Amino acid sequence: MMNRRTLAALLAGAALAPGLALAQDRPAPFDNPGEVEIALVRYLSTGDFFQAYLSGVERQAEALGINLRVLDSRQDAALQADMVDQAIALGVDGIVIQHGLTESMKDAAQRALDAGIPVVAFDVNVENEKIPQIEQSDRDLARLALEQAIADNGEAWTAGYVYVPGIAPLDRRNETWEEFKAKYPGIDEVAMFGTLDNPIANSVANQARSVLSANPNITVMFAPYDEFAKGVKIAVDEAGMSGQVSIYSADISTADIAAMREPGSAWKATAATNPAVVGEVSVRALAMLMADEDPGAQVIVPPTLITQAQLNDESITNMEELAAKLPAFAHADVAAPDWMPLPSAPAQN
Repeated sequence: MMNRRTLAALLAGAALAPGLALAQDRPAPFDNPGEVEIALVRYLSTGDFFQAYLSGVERQAEALGINLRVLDSRQDAALQADMVDQAIALGVDGIVIQHGLTESMKDAAQRALDAGIPVVAFDVNVENEKIPQIEQSDRDLARLALEQAIADNGEAWTAGYVYVPGIAPLDRRNETWEEFKAKYPGIDEVAMFGTLDNPIANSVANQARSVLSANPNITVMFAPYDEFAKGVKIAVDEAGMSGQVSIYSADISTADIAAMREPGSAWKATAATNPAVVGEVSVRALAMLMADEDPGAQVIVPPTLITQAQLNDESITNMEELAAKLPAFAHADVAAPDWMPLPSAPAQN
């Protein structure tokens, strides 16, 4: 006869068996959940986009049974490079570098490779062909937003532009802006400004107040990062110019949706990927490298255009509803080999 304790042990083993089998079907090192550790080394972390990105990294790491260390430099380039060295010293199995400056991260990333640690880079160009670049297709983000600006305002308008050079995604978006100005000579850029000083939105708002005061004829603001757009909107609202100025941006969050849907809001459109999905893809690409698979030199997550009219027509109030009503926004079939477990919850913020 089987006693109660023996029966309970057998039942517990049977319950665990499917999970064990799944783990054993994965390539090394992911056949031993809980024994793999990666580091996320961050340059930028302020704002809804980066919180959502982190949530995606955490979700995909959990799905793979990975232990995650988050090292946050808070826009200190030298500290970010030091944090890569910290991760190397800790003996992590892989590193995701999130944003940063090429000059400070190039050598740090190479040191990780020299230590035998696979690396992927999101939105920072480390100038290394062995390190896959995770991108939001920044040129497409800018193109979608600017095409909507042309559709709404015609081919001739007076523009203000928010830009900080040296940040890879902003530099790529700037290339598209320059192409649009060449294609549409009626676009007159009368002011370029921008800062990444924290809090970014408030710092940009301070600049935008002066820009609008000096250039009251501006009709379009191109602010291709949502913290920039928030700052511009603060200044536009305070100047009473919401009916005169239209704002076009990149990236999206629940707070952005609320700002775009305010009555009379100047924020007309944004182009975005789901930052949580980008976080998931970053971890999946790194996991492929760790499993001796090739995710490709560029791992691109395609963007979606989101307009104020669309948000209002669909009564979308948050990221969850946006993902539900725009399925392409909720998931990216990128860096997802058959063996890769995916997060059970839909990506949202």
